[in-house]
Amino acid sequence: MGRRYLIIIGALALLVGVIVFFQKRGPEELSREELPLVVEEPPAQLEPPPGPPPIVSPVPREPVPPPPQVTEPEPPPEPLPALDESDPALVESLAGVTDQEWISQSLVAQDVARKIVVTVDNLPRQKVAQQLRPIRPVPGRFLVDGPEDARVISPDNYSRYSAFVKIVDATDAKQIAALYQRYYPLFQQAYRELGYPTQSFNARVIEVIDDLLAAPAPAGPIRLERPHVLYTYADEDLEAASAGQKVLMRMGPSNAAVVKAKLREIRAAIIE
Repeated sequence: MGRRYLIIIGALALLVGVIVFFQKRGPEELSREELPLVVEEPPAQLEPPPGPPPIVSPVPREPVPPPPQVTEPEPPPEPLPALDESDPALVESLAGVTDQEWISQSLVAQDVARKIVVTVDNLPRQKVAQQLRPIRPVPGRFLVDGPEDARVISPDNYSRYSAFVKIVDATDAKQIAALYQRYYPLFQQAYRELGYPTQSFNARVIEVIDDLLAAPAPAGPIRLERPHVLYTYADEDLEAASAGQKVLMRMGPSNAAVVKAKLREIRAAIIE
């Protein structure tokens, strides 16, 4: 046999001998000296592969409510003066919502609240108590045109009201309504003193405004008669109109239209 073959046979014989030796002796018969010394190294600690960073849940926070809205309380309205002492306050308030110079020249600054109430109550009637009007008459005298038997209101008469109508047109209806509501308790008291203890002055104001809005608006010259000292309307229907409606007719159609428009605004502001 060749040398290589003998080495293989020897190795196999040695392996068989080792197997037979272990089969003849149990594991308990082996001494520690006979056991092959095997030093086992602890397994290497394998580090886990790097992963994504841990998800840290934020600590839940209770929602913080917004700071409360602080509303400044409205100051209480100033107390009204007594009816007999109300002229200074009422005159000042009227001057604040309309032309101050016109107020100083035209307003009769005595018993203002009572005179306003009396005049308002009289406007739908046939006559107005002249001495109790809160406003002085428009400057100038009543102007007429035409022959004696065919008198008409002169167009120049309408211009007498131009300044007044201009002020009316520029006045804020809501401010007038606010002033009216502010002093309404005094107006109501004056209305009761006038002889209406259970009736509403506000209801009367609405009636008066509606009566003025219904005033006739003649398109042509308004014919007049003069049976006595004063002129009257030749047309019986016009002569039967209320005192307030006759004032609007004397102003002329253009001026009357401006006043009526402002009355509608005031009426809407009062009842809203």
